[in-house]
Amino acid sequence: MQRPPPEEFALKETAPKIAGSGKYVGDKLTSTYDLVEQMQYLYVRVAKAKDLPPKDVTGSCDPYVEVKIGNYKGITRHFEKKSNPEWDHVFAFSQDRIQASFVEIVVKDKDVVMDDFIGRILFELIDVPKRVPPDSPLAPQWYKLEDKKGEKLKHGEIMLAVWRGTQADECFSDAWHSDAATVNREGVSKIRGKVYLSPKLWYVRVNVIECQDLIPSDRNKPVEVCVKVALGNQALRTQISPVKTINPIWNEDLVFVAAEPFEEALMLTVEDRGNKDEILGKCLLPLYSVHRRWDNKAVHSKWHNLEKHTVIDGEKKEAKFASRIHLRVCLDGGYHVLDESTNYSSDLRPTAKQIWKPSIGILELGIISAKGLSPMKTRDGRGTTDAFCVAKYGNKWVRTRTIIDSFSPTWNEQYTWEVFDPCTVITIGAFDNGFLHKGSNDSRIGKVRIRLSTLETERVYTHSYPLIALHPSGVKKMGEVQLAVRFSCTSYINMLHKYSQPILPKMHYVHPLSMSQTDRLRHHAIQIVSTRLDRAEPPLRREVVEYMLDVSSHLWSVRRSKANFFRIVNVVSGFVGLIKWFDSICHWTNPLTTLLIHVLFVILILSPELILPTTFLYLFVVGIWRYRRKPRHPPHMDIRLSHADAVNFDELDEEFDTFPTSKGPHEVRMRYDRLRSIGGRIQTVAGDLATQGERFHSLLSWRDPRASALFVTFCLVTAIVLYVIPFQVVALLSVFYVLRHPRFRTKLPSMPASFFRRLPSGADSML
Repeated sequence: MQRPPPEEFALKETAPKIAGSGKYVGDKLTSTYDLVEQMQYLYVRVAKAKDLPPKDVTGSCDPYVEVKIGNYKGITRHFEKKSNPEWDHVFAFSQDRIQASFVEIVVKDKDVVMDDFIGRILFELIDVPKRVPPDSPLAPQWYKLEDKKGEKLKHGEIMLAVWRGTQADECFSDAWHSDAATVNREGVSKIRGKVYLSPKLWYVRVNVIECQDLIPSDRNKPVEVCVKVALGNQALRTQISPVKTINPIWNEDLVFVAAEPFEEALMLTVEDRGNKDEILGKCLLPLYSVHRRWDNKAVHSKWHNLEKHTVIDGEKKEAKFASRIHLRVCLDGGYHVLDESTNYSSDLRPTAKQIWKPSIGILELGIISAKGLSPMKTRDGRGTTDAFCVAKYGNKWVRTRTIIDSFSPTWNEQYTWEVFDPCTVITIGAFDNGFLHKGSNDSRIGKVRIRLSTLETERVYTHSYPLIALHPSGVKKMGEVQLAVRFSCTSYINMLHKYSQPILPKMHYVHPLSMSQTDRLRHHAIQIVSTRLDRAEPPLRREVVEYMLDVSSHLWSVRRSKANFFRIVNVVSGFVGLIKWFDSICHWTNPLTTLLIHVLFVILILSPELILPTTFLYLFVVGIWRYRRKPRHPPHMDIRLSHADAVNFDELDEEFDTFPTSKGPHEVRMRYDRLRSIGGRIQTVAGDLATQGERFHSLLSWRDPRASALFVTFCLVTAIVLYVIPFQVVALLSVFYVLRHPRFRTKLPSMPASFFRRLPSGADSML
């Protein structure tokens, strides 16, 4: 695959006309939105009408209102047989697209053939007042309707308010917009901007202790009892009790995820696995009655009756004698319920608000615009994109309004979040609205992650971020999104203190969850969040939520494996470079440097108390020196680091394959063989590491009696020498030996290395 030019995917600094940058001074009255460019709108609020004259034969009218300005026309819904209708509808017309000098509000009567004209009102745009929040909303006024000649009607008035404003107006989000004039009235709600809140998630811990007086159908047969616990679509079973009697014991913990408000209850079923999963009893526990805790204090256990129904003559009858189950159930609020990867989590607070720490700052995000977006679908035979953005930080999701049919949409919307930890990440994704295209799914365009700890406080970052997507055909730039970000600190001391605290809440370390539990619970948490947000209006679709939360990040990918391998190589390269540098010192590549190193070692050996201060002073000097070259821009998606620019088509096809696979046997066999070859190399490296460790252990194991005897003798001689000769003398001699001149060296391996390689290992006993 041909590598794309790196500058195509680079981060670009921009200079938008925003007040927050300090380079542009706009209308100070609208500086509340200082991270986005001001957009001027003409607002028309149609409140209601009264005493409308009848137009139908029945003596009534079916009124609605048209607001027309130039080529744009907005329409309210109509009322049947109502002369005093109330609409309370707001229209917003972008002043950049207005090519008229007046706005016309027309009241019409809905009819089958042709709508009848009732009356109208005209407003000259030059006379429209300007309103700037935080002023109170402009009060609507009554206006007499006029006929087409401009004469006042005897009957009919309409209550209106007309003003000029910006996107800072509180009516902006719920208004009808002129750039969505092609969307029908039912679809307008699907393209509006909204703020969503993730449901409050809890871990539900069920400690199954024991059962008492179970009644199996066959009492002469030993029972193999387990307990199945279900919460919605989550179901777990305990192990089969080692006590195979009617009083089994487990003392086993099962953990689930639940969301407020609690819509489901815990269902416990006691089963006899040795008798065709016979149900020995059931118990239903509503979550609202469960004890809540936010620390590791013990929860009181309770006995619960098990319900069991027996069938007699085809009828269900409840058993008179009830078995019991001993449980310890609680809602664990001391954990943070992970629904994101811990590598780029946006929230690390525990569930229980009682143990939240105060916020340390404010994060402000301005979603300004996008440009160069790729067509995501076809409409009327041409490519088009209906773009919107979603930003997620903490439990707050924001969604911009959808810009219809534009490859360079402009949003200019600003949002704010409280920050509780600087080492968190905000995720911004761009999507194509699928509702406007036969109700299909929302298509992903690309996303951006910004780590707050990489931002300087109080500085406004204005950059154009590349929207990069990986397709089966390769990596592709889908466009650019222009953002403005500012992280403001309210307590610098608290922010610095955060760096000394554990990343996750205390309960994750006091009573940790296993890796398999964490992965399973994260999967269920994502399902709960996506289901709840998909039920909102307008819905935040499941595919959008799963893409923002990286639901498939744990699946196998050859590309990701290679990328992680090269990341490890990059980390180790520093140590490798240090070893090469020291080797060049030992071989006197630069004699002057080698002599200086001799002097340095002599000073440190004669004054060992200087070693630690010198080391930390060196690190301080290096840090100050590198401050001049510190990164000036936040990080962005890197195709080289992700190994997306050099991946081949077969690896991409494997990455986009479903789980379980949908490929044919030939492709599966080929990929299995490739995985075996990769595993073989890993196996070889692991075997070499094990061999070196086993050789080290064999020094004193007397597996090789001659080698162990030599090593023991060497240890004795060395101990005597070190007792007799001062340590500083030994250290100086060792340094001079290691740094000896090349004419005193040989290309053969050293004696210790040759001795170590001759030691036995467990590889001799491997099949």
